[in-house]
Amino acid sequence: MGDNKINNPHDITITRRLHISIRGAVQGVGFRPFIYRLAGELNLSGWVNNSPRGVTIEAEGPAEILESFLLRIGREKPPRSSIQSLEYSHLDPCHFSKFEIRESDQGGLKSTLVIPDISICPDCLDDIRNPENRRHQYPFTNCTNCGPRYSIVVALPYDRSNTTMKSFKMCDECRMEYEDPLNRRFHAQPNACPKCGPHLELWNDRGKILCNRHEALLAAANSIRSGDIVAIKGIGGFHLMVDARNDDAIQKLRNSKGREEKPFALLFPTLEAIREHCQISPLEERLLLSPESPIVLLRRSSSYDTRAISISEHVAPGNPNLGIMLPYTPLHHLLMTELGYPVIATSGNIADEPICIDEKEALIRLGRMADLFLIHNRPIVRPIDDSVVRVMMGRELVLRRARGYAPLPIRYNKDAPKILAVGAHLKNTVAAVIGKEIF
Repeated sequence: MGDNKINNPHDITITRRLHISIRGAVQGVGFRPFIYRLAGELNLSGWVNNSPRGVTIEAEGPAEILESFLLRIGREKPPRSSIQSLEYSHLDPCHFSKFEIRESDQGGLKSTLVIPDISICPDCLDDIRNPENRRHQYPFTNCTNCGPRYSIVVALPYDRSNTTMKSFKMCDECRMEYEDPLNRRFHAQPNACPKCGPHLELWNDRGKILCNRHEALLAAANSIRSGDIVAIKGIGGFHLMVDARNDDAIQKLRNSKGREEKPFALLFPTLEAIREHCQISPLEERLLLSPESPIVLLRRSSSYDTRAISISEHVAPGNPNLGIMLPYTPLHHLLMTELGYPVIATSGNIADEPICIDEKEALIRLGRMADLFLIHNRPIVRPIDDSVVRVMMGRELVLRRARGYAPLPIRYNKDAPKILAVGAHLKNTVAAVIGKEIF
């Protein structure tokens, strides 16, 4: 990072111009809107845009104000962003008339970081729960602080035209939010609503549409209650879901998936429901509620509340731990609110195969397992499994680095040789070393 001290001119009121290049996790996290608002607060003129390398800024104003601008970028940056480098240079003033967000620069080496898919934020959760809100019960609600990122990005820089949302034209209301600097959906690329965005459909095992939108979600919930296996298209692929209390449904899932004893992951409706079955430390609670929202391995309570809903022994036979997660998308929240009890949410695949991401492919690969398919029409670019984390000796240990963590790199303390690792014989987990970063 460059020295954040600007040469003091004799007259600090003279207009100066800075060219600033920022690299790191700065796209898809509300960084440009943050810069726009900060520049407006400080009465600076200029522009900001995305580039394949990160974010580029040109700002004009008095030297003292520009120095404050630089310092505040690092201190006040959006919570999901991270700055790897901030470099600036002095240029002759251009006398910009205002500060604006410019069209993205498409040229040059692509080196910016792609942000992981982020669990729904509290504000969006309030939106889908509020009957007066136009996004009430809308399963694709998001903003600059949450929602799909890595699973929908086709190319860099991160603009709507470079995501699978490009085919969904925003309605007037969504467009107004997208263009309003004071709105939390300002330049939120997956922004959508029931009028203009993706929607749900419920299919039978032959691909016939049975119902759509919220009716499809309610019908899927009823099917799970009845003991059916439902394949549900989420943010990074399909889950196979069954009632976690139903021995026969779970055994049917084990037989069709080819998974004799390996534990299944559980999706619980609330943290309070998890406490009825498991011991939860403060760190484990933080992980469950985090934006990454991973599966957390928790120790079963020795004697859980007898009033609690009974979990079938077929979920994790003979295992003292349960792999548990909370809802992390609007779709999962709506479904679990409707059900009110834990379900198995295992990856939509046959043992040792990749997770399904396309509904037509799912009919073929999951057709003999699932009774129904709850799908949506927002394409997924690449599969992304649920991450798995456990706490050992008071420290977080990531056992499977996937949704919520990937593709952000692991930082190394020195440059390493360029290495490509392709994982074990049966379970491939690809990693590449680039400089001080392991992707």
